[in-house]
Amino acid sequence: MRHEQARKDDAKGQVSRLKVGFVISRSFTLSAFAMFIDTLRLASDEQDRSGRIRADWQVLGSTRHLIASSCGVRVAPTSDFVDPSRFDYIVVVGGLLNREEPVDRETVAFLKLADTRKVPLLGLCTGTFILAEAGLMKNHEVCVSWLHARAFKERFPDLSVRGDRIFNLDRRRGSCAGGSSAADMAAALVRRHISPEAERNALEVLQIEKARSPLEIQPRRPLFYEEYKDSRLQAVMIMMEQNLDGNMPIVQLAASVGVTRRQLERIFEKEAGMSPARAYARVRLERAKVLLSQTKLPLIDIAMDVGFNSASQFTRSFRKEFGQTPSLVRSALQVNRAGFAGDRLV
Repeated sequence: MRHEQARKDDAKGQVSRLKVGFVISRSFTLSAFAMFIDTLRLASDEQDRSGRIRADWQVLGSTRHLIASSCGVRVAPTSDFVDPSRFDYIVVVGGLLNREEPVDRETVAFLKLADTRKVPLLGLCTGTFILAEAGLMKNHEVCVSWLHARAFKERFPDLSVRGDRIFNLDRRRGSCAGGSSAADMAAALVRRHISPEAERNALEVLQIEKARSPLEIQPRRPLFYEEYKDSRLQAVMIMMEQNLDGNMPIVQLAASVGVTRRQLERIFEKEAGMSPARAYARVRLERAKVLLSQTKLPLIDIAMDVGFNSASQFTRSFRKEFGQTPSLVRSALQVNRAGFAGDRLV
């Protein structure tokens, strides 16, 4: 059933539509693009009729050449770059980070023009990297996948980034971790601009029980993780993992989930049986163990990578935590790998 405003518009012979322009990068992520655009499609009409009644969309490009996604499926732009003011949102769909020049100069110029025209820009998956590279994410909190949070921080150290939430949406910018969270962000736009009924129709057809809010935690286990139920604790643990240099103060971690330092300490003591500082140390040392097993980095490099000032300080903390020195752990892991390789050859 169409919502009340739709009936009023129909009675006047007018239908206001949510209009979205997509910019897809080279090697873009097909799943994020498909989840977002299908949520619009299904919200635009009743059931699964796909009429462009309440929403409209175009794939914009500097050429009409096919653009290959990261999985190889190709999509052709449906429109040249037009006045960005025709759209309510411009969505930039990113993909593989190792792709040089994911978009051309014409595309960057178009995005900057959209910004001057005050058209909201949304980064889908690693599309946020493209917006940040163009200088278009200043003064906005960025949400990216936990997988890419560290790369984003290294590439754009002056920008605020979170790798724990599934998406972030304000008046002028949006960012999304990708994957299924693309449907959650699209659903938020549908609810805002069309109706809750349209959102429900889209999600039901997509077999999604309920759209998640921006406060939902990305479904991923940190390096050091138990089955903690408190989402604030989970979010802080992920933030710790993404700041392995140990330089994020506990008070800042607490503020990131909307509590005071003392409240966070109570949450950790109740749920994890340890202080946030102790948990932070364990996260860093667990990361060190991974580096010992998977790399040939010198101990001092590993120590610096996880926030210790010297190899001796790192060794003392590591031995206290695991009962062995880093060197002994590395040696044991190398012996185990050699034995496994030998077994495979037999």
